Amino acid sequence: MKYDEHPADLEKRNLRRELLAIRRALTPEERTEAGAALALRALRLPELATARTVAAYVSMGTEPGTAELLEALRRRGTRVLLPVLLPDDDLDWGAYTGPGSLAAVRHGGRMELAEPTGTRLGPDAVAAADVVLLPGLAVDGRGMRLGRGGGSYDRVLARLERAGARPALVVLLYDAEVVARVPAEAHDHPVDAVVTPTGVRRFARP
Repeated sequence: MKYDEHPADLEKRNLRRELLAIRRALTPEERTEAGAALALRALRLPELATARTVAAYVSMGTEPGTAELLEALRRRGTRVLLPVLLPDDDLDWGAYTGPGSLAAVRHGGRMELAEPTGTRLGPDAVAAADVVLLPGLAVDGRGMRLGRGGGSYDRVLARLERAGARPALVVLLYDAEVVARVPAEAHDHPVDAVVTPTGVRRFARP
């Protein structure tokens, strides 16, 4: 452990390592099936059924797939916002208008992301969302979410809080990623619900 590292940081890092190893063991077929089941579950959420604007994300690597969900929301007439990673790891936003509105963008030597190609709407655009779909690696019984550690969505959630916005916060995960406990720090925000391929679990937010 680094000398100035918070104990929760070490716990988070170890848990991330374990969960990412489990994800890597999934076959492409298992990931495809999970994405399709997640889309069906999520689309039945009352929050998504009535949402005019949804801030979502394009899944990458071994994450549960979001392609079917994004297309279903677009066909339903929902305005879908997708993130654009900024150099400081904050997120800008752009509109999703179909698979053709996405382009692969490489961010240094770190990663390649599919991002919207249209007009940039600014980091504050997320405050207009009725629902924010969050990536993650785990969530516990309190609704505490474990992200990948980059801090991008911590900034999004802090921005929503500063703006007084209260969209429904929903994280999309595999079934095994609903865990007993996620290490949490003071700046961590609980979510309202988790959707997995087999169900939905809701949490009471303060």
